[in-house]
Amino acid sequence: MSDTPTRIAFCITELDPGGAERALVRIVMGLDRSRWSPHVYCLAERGPLADDLDNAGVPLTCLNVRSGRDFAVVRRLTKALKEFRPEILQTFMFHGNIVGRLAAWRAGVPIVIAGVRVIEPDMRWRMLLDRWTNRLVDHTICVSRAVADAYRKLGYREEQLTVVPNGVDFERFANAEPADLTAFGIPREARTIISVGRLHPQKGFDNLIDAFAQLFNQDHVGKNLHLLIVGEGPDRGGLQVDIEEQGMTNFVHLIGRQSDTAPLLQAADLFVLSSRWEGMPNVLLEAMAAGLPCVATNVEGVSELILDGETGLTAQPNPPSLSKQMERLLTDQSLSSRLASAGQAHVREQFSWEQTIAGFEAVWIRQMRMRGGGAET
Repeated sequence: MSDTPTRIAFCITELDPGGAERALVRIVMGLDRSRWSPHVYCLAERGPLADDLDNAGVPLTCLNVRSGRDFAVVRRLTKALKEFRPEILQTFMFHGNIVGRLAAWRAGVPIVIAGVRVIEPDMRWRMLLDRWTNRLVDHTICVSRAVADAYRKLGYREEQLTVVPNGVDFERFANAEPADLTAFGIPREARTIISVGRLHPQKGFDNLIDAFAQLFNQDHVGKNLHLLIVGEGPDRGGLQVDIEEQGMTNFVHLIGRQSDTAPLLQAADLFVLSSRWEGMPNVLLEAMAAGLPCVATNVEGVSELILDGETGLTAQPNPPSLSKQMERLLTDQSLSSRLASAGQAHVREQFSWEQTIAGFEAVWIRQMRMRGGGAET
């Protein structure tokens, strides 16, 4: 590359602590500043992850959108991009992708790369809008092979798609000090099942609570089980009603959003991903890095992390299937230990942030060469 760092803009919908948001922050913070000059544009107001960017000295502009129908945001982002004059715009999340590509077109940004992390069922209008505006995109980075396959089936060209999986900060999750779960009402002698995610229908926590209740009522599993759900979201009220109706108030704990999940994962005995759909679940990577035995629904991206019976167990997204697989790991210590060790080794070898950043950089550099930018590795 030239002696002058390449200006690269990043556009994302929000900076709440979700998977896509954490990935963007980790990628931007890991860039070599002698090669890249980043600027992050967030469509929403400042979120909790904004402080991480500030502390790393990454320029951040929040456009303070409060509604998905605030179409003036395209104009504001266009103005900001004209001022920064990036050679590349990398976008994340649905609204970030759509608004970013429209603004980049108006601002004359030479290269636009979309980041696709999930295929949402029953969101046909989103796919139609994505297809309609895809002519403004030079390349698309997919978080998993499953997401790339779904886009190919929708008519996207093979040569326009590259798979770059998420990374994980392995040492942080593998070596964290276990949290004291008594602070959340869980006895020291209890066995704890943990799940992490936004309280939203996508994450299937209603199924997980039902599965836990089925498991709890089996005498041979034991009555010292507790379920810890970490996260916040619009489903909290409904989930709390489910917990009360199941008679599980003292055994299922909704503890809200936590700033650091690594100690919580280290303190648990089993991790469960109950999602109805995903792209590649960051939290599953983190749980495997923490050395936890894992059960995960067999949705997009999971098969690239869990080989059923080798690095974890997969289940169908329904309570009986989840309960059965949870029971297997809770009643077979040898199987549980073997899968946990194999899963941790798999993540350590295949899913570092260094590999993720290198994958993004390879796409950027290739696109610059195709545009005649003469980028060198």
